[in-house]
Amino acid sequence: MFKTTFKRALLALTISAGFMTSVHAEHEDVVRPAAWKDLAFGGRFMDRFEPMPLLGQRTNDTWGVDAVKPRDVLNGIEDHQWSYWGGNILQAEDQTYHLFVCRWREDSPKGHMAWRQSEVVRTVSKNRMGPFKVAEVIGSGHNPEAYPLAGGRYICYVMGAYYLGKTISGPWEKKSFEFVPRDRKIVAGLSNLSFAGREDGSYLMVNRGGGMWVSQDGISPWEQVTQGSNYPKVRGRFEDPVLWRTKVQYHMIVNDWHGRIAYHLRSKNGVHWKVDAGEAYMPGIAVSEDGKKDQWYKYERIKMFLDEHGRAIQANFAVIDYSKWEDKPNDVHSSKNISIPLTAGRLLTLLNKERITGATKEIQVRIAAEPDFDPHKDINFDSLLFGAPEEVDFRRGSRLLRTVPDGQDLIAVFSGKGNGFTDHSFTGKLLGRTSDGKLLFGYCQLPWVDYEEPILTVCRPQVTHQGTKQVLTVEVSNHGQVASKPSEIQILAAGIPPITAACPALHPYGKTDIDVSLPDSFKGGQSYDLTITTGLHLQQPTVFAAEKVKVPRQDTK
Repeated sequence: MFKTTFKRALLALTISAGFMTSVHAEHEDVVRPAAWKDLAFGGRFMDRFEPMPLLGQRTNDTWGVDAVKPRDVLNGIEDHQWSYWGGNILQAEDQTYHLFVCRWREDSPKGHMAWRQSEVVRTVSKNRMGPFKVAEVIGSGHNPEAYPLAGGRYICYVMGAYYLGKTISGPWEKKSFEFVPRDRKIVAGLSNLSFAGREDGSYLMVNRGGGMWVSQDGISPWEQVTQGSNYPKVRGRFEDPVLWRTKVQYHMIVNDWHGRIAYHLRSKNGVHWKVDAGEAYMPGIAVSEDGKKDQWYKYERIKMFLDEHGRAIQANFAVIDYSKWEDKPNDVHSSKNISIPLTAGRLLTLLNKERITGATKEIQVRIAAEPDFDPHKDINFDSLLFGAPEEVDFRRGSRLLRTVPDGQDLIAVFSGKGNGFTDHSFTGKLLGRTSDGKLLFGYCQLPWVDYEEPILTVCRPQVTHQGTKQVLTVEVSNHGQVASKPSEIQILAAGIPPITAACPALHPYGKTDIDVSLPDSFKGGQSYDLTITTGLHLQQPTVFAAEKVKVPRQDTK
């Protein structure tokens, strides 16, 4: 009894000071790569977090350790009766903000572990920062994420189910998604899902383990299109992915909850991903405009609020002041949802029509004016860099030569030297500071890159005998938003020359079976590890690994 009491007292002391010791093993801070020390300001996603505006007076009349008090309780949602977790914000046509969030009784005998009995509520505010007030209980569930469907309906996803609403305020009907793995392992299960709408009304989804899925309308069966995980190739205990799409590219952030570090990824099509250097977020980002920092122990379940351009302009987090396992009923600890504003990326257009190479002399980028941004006055021009994100983020890239007025917009002309663009580049990045020293950044598409490509993937092939031939049958599908042209697939096996086969044109969401006659070097009764590549003509082909595909023995009877 004494040991337990002492352990909890020591844990409370270390958290109240704003840090944790090894007295509890709920986290282990990750060692950062040495190269991250060379990142420019704005090179990591975490640099985009801005101070939180104070919505009211700070108060000590609330729960929490000293490290999170006094605080502005009007930010996000919190109260003494309920613990809140997760949730994202949607804006209704009447300009009100709706936070879909889950909660459970703070005085539950299980403490924080009562999350398994949580319910989802729709809360409303006239300010996207808060305070949010409960408008209705939607139903049981945990880790919600809401998104709109065509025709004015809404989905509110929860672990293991979803609610379908006729409007943003319901009525709600509980249903279940259908998932089609397509011969791919479901890494880490079908929980903590996040969604992003595509241009044609279809939806992209990521599951907890980093697999990517597509639904034609956001409600029809979800089909897995990638194999394995798309997360960083580092040791981590990943969860809480959040997915969104701007007019330039797809973004994803995933959290290593044990390491208390998150990573930012970008993609042209939601299938092939690049991992950006630097932390996407970590403890310590909740800083208010008065300079005070709320030292929350953990930040989880990040969700994004997007503007009309798809830019993330606010992050919402589930935060807790204490260890989850030590958060007991009727104590001073709990959890809530907080809102943190984000710097919006500037609207850019690359004016060079030809592919930019190392021999390019000049690069022209139009920087658009916005109601809150005058590019003629609000930029520190000496700070600007432009080029491939991998270069710009590390203080490299092309330097500014001059600027040219273009009405309210501005054309920035950069030297072509050091741009860093390669065959796999799909965006350019502008990085610098505003005239008052704040972060300025933006992404743009590259005119020579095809952003409306088919997404050709295969299922696990089968080998049968047809007469005297061994025939490999491969199902090929197109999960892209445009039709594919006639192309080829390539099949590789160890010790056997590459095999190519013709693939016909496929409409979006269409599929076909391709029969490939195998050479005699494939022996009956043996199994082969096959690598099948589709989209050989695309910027980045898709590869499927099929292990132990068995070639049946020839029936000689």
